[in-house]
Amino acid sequence: MDYLYDTPNSRKNKHLNAYDRGQIALLHSEGMSPYAIGKRLGRASNTIRNELKRGTVSQIKANKKVDIYFPDVGQRVYENNRKNCGPKFKLLECEDFIEHVLDKFYNSDHSIDSICGSAQVHNKFPNSKMVCTKTLYNYIDAGLLKIKNIDLPLKLKRSTKPKRIKQNKKKLGTSIDERPESVNDRSEFGHWEIDTIIGKKTKDEAALLTMTERTTRSQIIRKIDDKTSCSVQEAMTKLIKETGDLFSTVFKSITSDNGSEFSELASVEEIVGTKIYYTHPYSAWERGTNERHNGLIRRFIPKGRSINEFSIEAIARVQNWCNTLPRKILGYLTPDEAFEDQLKLILYN
Repeated sequence: MDYLYDTPNSRKNKHLNAYDRGQIALLHSEGMSPYAIGKRLGRASNTIRNELKRGTVSQIKANKKVDIYFPDVGQRVYENNRKNCGPKFKLLECEDFIEHVLDKFYNSDHSIDSICGSAQVHNKFPNSKMVCTKTLYNYIDAGLLKIKNIDLPLKLKRSTKPKRIKQNKKKLGTSIDERPESVNDRSEFGHWEIDTIIGKKTKDEAALLTMTERTTRSQIIRKIDDKTSCSVQEAMTKLIKETGDLFSTVFKSITSDNGSEFSELASVEEIVGTKIYYTHPYSAWERGTNERHNGLIRRFIPKGRSINEFSIEAIARVQNWCNTLPRKILGYLTPDEAFEDQLKLILYN
């Protein structure tokens, strides 16, 4: 009787290997049916039938034609068939798209994924004339594009520093632990992260004040005289005047680290009602969005380069580049586009 009562674990979506084929050959030689073999091995009976057909060879024995299953024949046929599987090489069919990728990568400093995603969202090329982000990276790894791995800003980046815990922590204001969940999960627009960037560690060295909106990834970059609380407060005062009555709506909260330059930032709460939160010491990841964008700025202003050398117009161009870079997390919209959508909701609803 072919019906067996053992119920081995199913191996769905797993191809047969050489060992499995040996088992099939042994059980088939004992006269077991494909159904019984499938039950024994935890496979579908059709899988066994297809394998027997694949590896069966006709031979002449005693002037008679007999069909015999050989597991090595089944393995060889399987391997030959696998050579024809998978997507076909499309590099030559996508020359226009590849030229577009090279142009955006070298002339606009966009990432591979943002170029690919933006082209797809805006229907710049037919799908048949494009390849996905993963395929582009495979082409780069294989040396098929002019772009090399060393040209990719983050691919060769070193690992992060180990976590440090420091006692006697200073407290400048409301802890990030008290920040509402609507801020943490980015479900509400108008919550920002703030930090400063320095060039050289010398006297009279200018700095950058950077602010990033958590939902839209919109970036504000302001050049300040130095990395002091006075310069930070002066920049914030100017921003409040420029934004006017919309400030408390667009800037509902600001999260900063415990640097001395932000020691007076909490005073903003008394002026416009914007809530200020402070992260834990040595916890840059709690302002991860802003830290990530500071890394983008470093592509243009590397460490050790004096910020005094950069004009306000040059800083504005860096800000514009950040805000016009399509982002995968935004559905390949740019931060400018996402920010404008949020402003429309505020102004017209």
